[in-house]
Amino acid sequence: MKYAVTAGTGRFGERAILKLVTLVPFYDIVVIARDTEKAKKMFPAGLEIRQGDYNDEKSMEKAFKDIDRVLFVSSQPDSKHPRLDQHQKVVTAAAKAGVKFIAYTSFPHANVSEAPLAQDHRKTEKMIIDARLPHAFLRNNWYLENEMDLIKQVVNGSPLIDASGDETVGWAEEIYYAEGAARVLSMIETTPLEVYEFHGAQHTYHELAKAIHEVTGKDFPVKSVDLAEYQADLEQEKLPADVIAFKVAIQKLIRSGALNERIGKSAVKFGMSHEEILKNNTENENALENVLGQPLPSLSDQVKDLLTKKPKYLI
Repeated sequence: MKYAVTAGTGRFGERAILKLVTLVPFYDIVVIARDTEKAKKMFPAGLEIRQGDYNDEKSMEKAFKDIDRVLFVSSQPDSKHPRLDQHQKVVTAAAKAGVKFIAYTSFPHANVSEAPLAQDHRKTEKMIIDARLPHAFLRNNWYLENEMDLIKQVVNGSPLIDASGDETVGWAEEIYYAEGAARVLSMIETTPLEVYEFHGAQHTYHELAKAIHEVTGKDFPVKSVDLAEYQADLEQEKLPADVIAFKVAIQKLIRSGALNERIGKSAVKFGMSHEEILKNNTENENALENVLGQPLPSLSDQVKDLLTKKPKYLI
């Protein structure tokens, strides 16, 4: 059985690979990276590394040769290289190479979410289905690392300002999502679910503020505002326009409830049996913890971990 992880030099890919080496034989793992020299410096000698570029379908097809199971890490949006074009090349290459299973890192509730960020992921999921590739969609919620700049700012005395409307987010450290991906990829004796709604416990920004205070002992103001005031506050900080637009878009996303686990509940339709109703609404409960085989640390413990300096092999 051969396992491959794409985008191996990215942070998510690296973490997934470092977990995968503890789950399957070392010699069965293939790292796929655009920059193979960088990959060689990152991983232990002897780990097979193959060149694969999302912009080059042929290179991906070659990289997938004789691979049974692939962790397909979604690309970062790029104006020069549209994500959907890249993803189509990867999916087509996987199908041509005869890949038997693909785990794809998707967006929360991508099939029903109206969030702009969900669109590429929903279309990629459809590509995989249309290609008739056996799959698992790993719909990752929000990485706690996404709040690292905010955490550092409030620790240094800035107020914690949010425009989330007290909606909740399923924060968890990226390392847990990466471990979950590695574990799904390595499932052989059990059949993976087609969809995993991965998320941590749901928390508001006020609860995140409490966690930061608990860990650091720092006092700071917490201010909830509407989107217009949030943008005005950012403009007063003289931030670049693109940074302001990005930050506002994220708060708008959270305010919409797109990262709230409630959206993942499948609608009950007329004529559904009691068993179908139970299955549709419970099979993804605590999906990440179920795959990891243990509870996630508390939000406070994860904030503490982010703020603790550690050697690279523990990152």
